[in-house]
Amino acid sequence: MRVRLKRDAICTLFLLVVLCSLLYFQLEHLVPVGNKELTQKKPSITSKTFSDSRAPWRLMPAEATEPRLQVTPVLRQREVANKRVQTTTLSPLSDSAFNFKGYLLNKDNRNFDLLINQPKKCRRTPGGPFLLIAIKSVVEDFDRREIVRKTWGREGLVNGEQIQRVFLLGTPKNRTVLATWETLIHQESQMYRDILLWDFMDTFFNLTLKEIHFLNWAAEFCHNVKFIFKGDADVFVNVENIIDFLERHDPTEDLFVGDIIYNARPIRVRKSKYYIPETMYGLSIYPAYAGGGGFLLSSHTMRKLSRACKEVELFPIDDVFLGMCLQRINLKPILHEGFKTFGIVKPSAAPHLQTFDPCFYKDLMVVHSLKVAEIWLMWNLLHSPRLSCTQKKQVKKPFQWKKKAQTTM
Repeated sequence: MRVRLKRDAICTLFLLVVLCSLLYFQLEHLVPVGNKELTQKKPSITSKTFSDSRAPWRLMPAEATEPRLQVTPVLRQREVANKRVQTTTLSPLSDSAFNFKGYLLNKDNRNFDLLINQPKKCRRTPGGPFLLIAIKSVVEDFDRREIVRKTWGREGLVNGEQIQRVFLLGTPKNRTVLATWETLIHQESQMYRDILLWDFMDTFFNLTLKEIHFLNWAAEFCHNVKFIFKGDADVFVNVENIIDFLERHDPTEDLFVGDIIYNARPIRVRKSKYYIPETMYGLSIYPAYAGGGGFLLSSHTMRKLSRACKEVELFPIDDVFLGMCLQRINLKPILHEGFKTFGIVKPSAAPHLQTFDPCFYKDLMVVHSLKVAEIWLMWNLLHSPRLSCTQKKQVKKPFQWKKKAQTTM
């Protein structure tokens, strides 16, 4: 009797071991191998060449160059019965959004074709325009270009000075979505004569290419301009204040004015958009540079920067790169309080202060990060004949600095 019970116990134990092995084997096959690799090893970043030979690949983010991983989750029992497998697409893991290996392999490629040119832009005015407005844009942002054309970026006479305008573009990242982009951008160029399009991909880290190509274009096709304002399409510019400021300066002398950033440190956090490894920039502090929302320069400085940027090694952050070029020509940029390229921050100590106020904007030159509707509204408010900024506003509780409470030991 005891022998028979021992045999039954051994058989039962053996069957349990076999059953557990089968279950483990089944789960091992249902969980994708990719999950193990994601927890053990980060995918390496490899450089690829953009398939379109007409638009060479340049400084593409890792998300655009790396193939996406297809991950299959563990199947529930009823899904197994129905033989349905759901897939989820995960973004590739990388140290940052920037393909540093691709950058290093292609960093010396800085000459791209000009697909759409405006060679007569600065010849329309005898002696050259007083101010050239150059706005960074992307192909798909037609609405932003249109609002700039109809508000602060208007061409013609402003306060007696001639203004001209160009938009700076590269080729779009997503060509499948914008299938008709070439036709549309050529028609826009024929209508407005203000589009400059280069044959490099329009990405965040390619803004440095946009910087050097514009300086080269201005030195060749707009050398007779007196001053240049260069900025983003999402800024509000008080052109009247800029002209008033520039009329007190000589275009044949050095001038570089904006929201200048001093003693900025390279960001070493890998997840940051502005991450720069020490192997790429070993110093602890960047040279002084202007916030890219908008800045002013004279024609004399423009020509000097155009030559200097050809000698400075490309850097993936365009604002810092231009600061390196300024350092190359030993020119210190000038800080002006009218440039708010980081937007207007509402003081916490003054809750009644309204930052979106035309009387407040009336004294500024550049304000960054505005929506299309806000640019349109502010422009019309500032140019309204009913605008009056002489009356004192009544507030329920006038702002006063509170005295600090004295503490005793």
